[in-house]
Amino acid sequence: MVRFRVTVHQPEFVGADLVTCVLVLSALLGPFLVQGQAVQRKFEDHADSAILQGSVRDSRGQPVAAVTVYLRANAGTQTLTARTDSEGTYRFSGLREGVYTLTAEMAGYRSSTFFPCVVGQGEAKKIDLRLESPKASESSSEKPQFFDEPEFIVAGVTEAMNPGGHGSDAIVRNTEALAKETASLPGTGENTESPGFPTASISPSFGAAAEESLRKEAEREPGNFEVNHRLGKLLLDDGKGEEAISYFERASRANPGDYENAYELGLAYTRIGQYERARTQTRNLLAAQEKPGKELDKQESAELHHLLGDVEERLGNSLEAVREYQRAAELNPSDANLFDWGADLLIHRAFEPAIEVFTEGNRLFPRSARMLAGLGVSWYARGSADRAVERLCQASDLNPNDPNPYLFLGKMQSVETAQSTCMMEKLARFVSLQPENAQANYYYALGLSRRNDADDLAHAQSLLEKAVRLDSKLAEAYLQLGVLYSQRGDSSKAISAYLEAIAANPGLEQAHYRLAQAYNRTGEKAKAQAELNLYTQLSRKTAELAERERREIQQFVYTLRDQTSTTQPQ
Repeated sequence: MVRFRVTVHQPEFVGADLVTCVLVLSALLGPFLVQGQAVQRKFEDHADSAILQGSVRDSRGQPVAAVTVYLRANAGTQTLTARTDSEGTYRFSGLREGVYTLTAEMAGYRSSTFFPCVVGQGEAKKIDLRLESPKASESSSEKPQFFDEPEFIVAGVTEAMNPGGHGSDAIVRNTEALAKETASLPGTGENTESPGFPTASISPSFGAAAEESLRKEAEREPGNFEVNHRLGKLLLDDGKGEEAISYFERASRANPGDYENAYELGLAYTRIGQYERARTQTRNLLAAQEKPGKELDKQESAELHHLLGDVEERLGNSLEAVREYQRAAELNPSDANLFDWGADLLIHRAFEPAIEVFTEGNRLFPRSARMLAGLGVSWYARGSADRAVERLCQASDLNPNDPNPYLFLGKMQSVETAQSTCMMEKLARFVSLQPENAQANYYYALGLSRRNDADDLAHAQSLLEKAVRLDSKLAEAYLQLGVLYSQRGDSSKAISAYLEAIAANPGLEQAHYRLAQAYNRTGEKAKAQAELNLYTQLSRKTAELAERERREIQQFVYTLRDQTSTTQPQ
């Protein structure tokens, strides 16, 4: 069971003011609370209604009684209320399918909110909330510590002649592709525990005006540290790394001891591909940070180890890179540091260690969708498709509007024959939330097309036809349309669909193979042979490219410390 916690600051009341406030609010809100309970009873009359229940606990894990729990439907204005019992449990029943905001409040504690709370038709959902007192929150503000020592040791690297993974070559290739996509998932920074809040953005016109103003100031005062540093940062954030470097270097000459400027200079070197200079800069900063006798700033030191990991990875020094990522995570087990450590292990086919890191990351950051996605892909690479799907389904529930967990589920489905109820439910929701997303339509259609049901097949065809209207370059959708037409015995439409798939992507092997079969059925033997030859050539090229890429990505050699308890982390 996963616990969710979002902390929201609210005013503090003491003494008589608190008592007065509670009495006034009770008097004002009493009729509305009664009305909310009446609405809840009304909802219970509907068929296929859902139930939402759970518990509320304090920072020590103890149940908290008499907490007021509010449930607000985002699509409406009605708010339901419940009170926790002596065991800290609450319950809402008779709910309609939808997206809700769940909030727990009690005097003397900070409120706890879970959003989005997605409730499906007829679903019985359980969500536990945690309340913290202001003092408990302040005392626990320090970053959580990672486990004392990881249960694995990365000892070296080797050429990845054996790609690992499981099953057929198609599954292995899919695993490798998913691992790369996992590593490139965008992060949400330190606000991972509180998603959904807007971030500030700078308009292009404002940024251009600020840049022009700073350039003029830098011309007037070329030795001004603050002006040069600010302009360098602005240029770096705008993707103008080469220009940024000259201003960071100017600032460094004006104030050689400024850490932030020195770090940004190393970052700029990295972004423009000057990796040797970036490594020298970062190592010098680390030496100054970790000098004997100096108090260690863990956050700054972790930041430098992480940057050095990026640099070493780009220089092809994978073993040094993973050790730097590990050191960064041990010093500061943030969402970003843990995720990048796990992703590096996953890319280099150290699947068990990746599972361990992502599992711990999920424990520390249960609201991080990409951490769950990384855990899911790691389980998939390890050969456990069921666990992979479960984690990705959980990730999609954290932020239903994020397409990445759905896309990962769809890509797993494209090569796996087995389907789960969870997978199909989430892909259906993907289409419901993003009906104009071509891939959403394609992946749900792919799942429906594997069912032996006439209505499902008709629905799948409709979704596929919509997918290619939305994206005429989605070759896989044309291919699946051809398969459906072929199953129906309509060779003419099947051939047309396969030709469209090839036009969209000439390198799609299966389209050539299917087209060869279709031509063979219509008696066009010469065309069938030509397509079969193309399929053979493409298959060979694909295999050669995959082997070359595997050799370029070295595989970690690792050992598990406790060989007697190799039960995989859950």
